[in-house]
This record gives sequence, structure tokens and C-alpha cells, in this order.
Amino acid sequence: MWRPRGFEVIERIAKASSRLTAGVEKTTGMKDRKVTLSTLWIFAVLNYIYADVFTAMDPLTDNGSVHMTHGFMLGAAVLMETAIVMIPLSRILKYRVNRWANIVAGAIHTAAVILSLFVGGTVPASYYVFFASVEIVSTSVIVCYAWKWPNLEVG
Repeated sequence: MWRPRGFEVIERIAKASSRLTAGVEKTTGMKDRKVTLSTLWIFAVLNYIYADVFTAMDPLTDNGSVHMTHGFMLGAAVLMETAIVMIPLSRILKYRVNRWANIVAGAIHTAAVILSLFVGGTVPASYYVFFASVEIVSTSVIVCYAWKWPNLEVG
């Protein structure tokens, strides 16, 4: 089939352009996913902080109902630090490690917040249930978002 000479040039340019664009889309998709996960961790950490501040200001809260040993406090510090460190790690880790770090850290934090609703032997305050619900949803979204993360680094 005869085609004008200029058509072949346009066809080559189109093929080259699509190859370049595909690479940009993969890179952009990877960076967007990383930024979204990092932002979700910031959202979760801010909610953890606000829930703790509200609890500390609540005159009706009995903080003596849970025995606070140094070991307990260290465990709480490690738990909170994992959420804080996921903010930069979500942006800098490679796909496979990043995905699994978000899944594991998100699942641990989801479970910890659910368990916190039942610690102390009393019904938690309504504001704490609200914060806990927001935290559970945000860390569950992190887990689901990381779980469904396609590997854009391949190819």
C-alpha cells in the first residue's frame, strides 16, 4: 500500500511519543501513590495526636485505669514512631518494600486502635470513639490502597 513519505515520519514520531509518554505515566503513577500514602499517614498521625490531647484535657478521664510501666510506654512510643516514620518512608522506599511496609504498619495501627477501644474496662468517651473511627478508617484505607497498588516499576 502506497503512503506519502511524510506519513511514515509521523508514524515513527507517534510511536516514539507513546513510548516516552508511557514511561512518564508509570513514573507519575508511582509518585502519586507514594504521595497519597504519605499524606494518609500524616492524616492518621494528626488524628492520633488530637485524640491524645483531647483525652489529656478531659477532666472525666481516669488515666489511672491502665498501669503505665516503662515497658508499656516504650511499646506505645514504638507504635507511634512507626506511624511517624511511614510519612517519609512512603515517599522514598522502592515499590515492593514500600507496599508491604504500608500494609503491615497500617494493619498493626488499625488493630491497635481497635484494641484501644476495649482497654481500661470502661466505655470510651464519645470523642474518643469518633477519633478512633477516623483512625481506623484512615489506616484501613492505607492498607487497601497499598494492597491494590500495581507494580509500575516493571517493564
